[in-house]
Amino acid sequence: TKRNTKYQRRNVMVDVAIFDYGAGNIFSLKTSLEKNGANVDIITSFDQSKEYDGLLLPGVGNFDPAIRSIRDYSALGFNDFVKDKIPVLGICLGMEMFFQQSEEGKEKGLDIMPGEVVMLPIDMKIPHMGWNNLEITKDSKILEGVDNNSWVYFVHSYRVKPNNQDIIVANADYGIKVPAVVEDKLFFGTQFHPEKSGKIGSLMIKNFLRVCVK
Repeated sequence: TKRNTKYQRRNVMVDVAIFDYGAGNIFSLKTSLEKNGANVDIITSFDQSKEYDGLLLPGVGNFDPAIRSIRDYSALGFNDFVKDKIPVLGICLGMEMFFQQSEEGKEKGLDIMPGEVVMLPIDMKIPHMGWNNLEITKDSKILEGVDNNSWVYFVHSYRVKPNNQDIIVANADYGIKVPAVVEDKLFFGTQFHPEKSGKIGSLMIKNFLRVCVK
């Protein structure tokens, strides 16, 4: 599209919002977005008059407090804010909230993707922390230009179990297969932290922003 071409050539600013659950530590994500041509607002409510090209659910916090912050502090609901038009990138916890429920808490998830979130096996070192490589299983908009076996940075104790395996576009091997990237329509999730994953992560951020301006 014309807007997409402008973004590629001139790095036109894209307006995105990061939803802050109150857990803090989202500076590196904001910085990564800004370095890749985004104008970033940090929001704590969906009651916004401003329209955004994309939304990010960051990877810091715990499941129940994060879900409650999304559900309880806005007159406008998450689905009404997104309206199936705004691309959403969920990172780590943000990705886990896409699903119906999590063993980390008792609250219901956003139920965007059927499935659940379960703790990593207790016989493994938890959390899974550090660099691990991606096993890319299919084409993905946010993995465009990313080579198979690229290394990214993980910090997590839970993994997602989608009912529909087709939404998994990359896995990581941690003794078991851990879904590392999911994609379903305008919803994208990474179990790892792209903002802490160097040039590879920066490329994924750039790819997501490109989706936002299409």
